[in-house]
Amino acid sequence: MEEVFYTCPYCFSEVSVLVDLSVREQSYIEDCERCCNPIEFSLQIENSELVSFNAEAIGQ
Repeated sequence: MEEVFYTCPYCFSEVSVLVDLSVREQSYIEDCERCCNPIEFSLQIENSELVSFNAEAIGQ
């Protein structure tokens, strides 16, 4: 697991999420821990390293 920091697309707070580096491609929805709005995460892992991370507001 690796902690990744990002800026919430709703409240613009810097928050973090734990990423499982054993799953090559991931896409899931999780609520912001500060404002509770849903965020869609898309990530790609190669050789146990995070190569792509995207956190977007739902419907934008």
